[in-house]
Amino acid sequence: MVRPLHESALAEATAADQALARGEPVGALHGVPATIKVNVDMAGSPTDNGVVAFKDAMATRDNPVVANLRRAGAIVIGRTNTPTFSMRWFTDNALHGATRNPWDAGRTPGGSSGGAAAATAAGIGAIAHGNDIAGSVRYPAYCCGLVGLRVSYGRVRAFNFTAAAAPRPIAAQLMAVQGPLTRRVRDARAAFTAMAVADRNDPRCVDVRLEGPPLERPLRVALVTDPAGRGGVAPAVASAVRQAGRWLEDAGYVVEEIDPPELGAVADLWAAIAMEDVIAALEPAAAHYGDGGIKQALGLWRAVHPPRDARHVLDGLAQRDRLLRLWELFLAERPLVVTPASSEPAFPVDLDLVDADTTRRIMRAQSMQLAVPVLGLPAVSVPTGVADGLPMGVQIVAGRFREDLCLEAAAAIEARAPMATPIDPR
Repeated sequence: MVRPLHESALAEATAADQALARGEPVGALHGVPATIKVNVDMAGSPTDNGVVAFKDAMATRDNPVVANLRRAGAIVIGRTNTPTFSMRWFTDNALHGATRNPWDAGRTPGGSSGGAAAATAAGIGAIAHGNDIAGSVRYPAYCCGLVGLRVSYGRVRAFNFTAAAAPRPIAAQLMAVQGPLTRRVRDARAAFTAMAVADRNDPRCVDVRLEGPPLERPLRVALVTDPAGRGGVAPAVASAVRQAGRWLEDAGYVVEEIDPPELGAVADLWAAIAMEDVIAALEPAAAHYGDGGIKQALGLWRAVHPPRDARHVLDGLAQRDRLLRLWELFLAERPLVVTPASSEPAFPVDLDLVDADTTRRIMRAQSMQLAVPVLGLPAVSVPTGVADGLPMGVQIVAGRFREDLCLEAAAAIEARAPMATPIDPR
């Protein structure tokens, strides 16, 4: 937590106690301590995004996702760290320094919500705000043994007023969402309910009931142990996925090992659609404002993904429509898909700064993190236990606006695998 807000948090807590004493109506998160990433607007605090040049970029209005949490009664106790420009699976920047994994300081806490995950795992706040364009909620949750919910495209409102003059990049419009990281599934459900409140500042969003229509039971689950048959899945990861499948069977689900349609093609679409957009936006900003880490990581991204023309991106968008249709048909038969959260345990710190081959390996390991945003689907990362001192977990994916199914299945796994934590705040 790189920007503590002790004084304002204590003042709000006192006011919350007084409201209870007066018998006033209170929100569902009344008095719950929460943290907010430094890449979204919070009135009276800088939206620095881990960049030295933005350390004084003071926000005057709350981003809707922050406003909704506070409206529900949450008390923001501080801001959490991100990588520079929030664009690595590792959390380090020249402004605030490095965030390490509380389970093992030699491993990443994930990114870009690495500060959010490390803080929550260490007992600093009960609810952490995160955002996710390529796994930035789900991967840190996996690394730190937490529950991390990526919501459906269009579900949770968000808008940075400090960036109102700049158009939102296409990749962010299509894939970036906000979501919570928590220690327990019930807390993720409570935070999600608070976040998913209407706001006109985000034109992408629609109002859809949080609980979808009932489905025929038992629910069928597709279990993916080796995404697209690409190999490289660590034995502990594959074991965690199969164990999760057995736990779901014990809970009454019908589980079968089968891949959704063209899984590899879906994962590859993230780069086809987003990489040019992301790199085009980041390269000049990193050259002008970035630190050594983001410049080196970005150079390796470019080495792995050489420049492509606009036709390549448009073809990818056309393929997205075709693949989404196939997945919707698949999910009508099997409403849940359980996959590795990552094909490897939490990466060693700064592994993305080694060379192009290592960067290629990292991206391959994150293929299931990348597939979900392409289709705009909800997914939850839920822990399954610990292997060799590091958290293990799985990703549960459902059809659009069926976060309720993700959370229900995650709760079934959690009930059979109560997760230890690296630090007990009590």
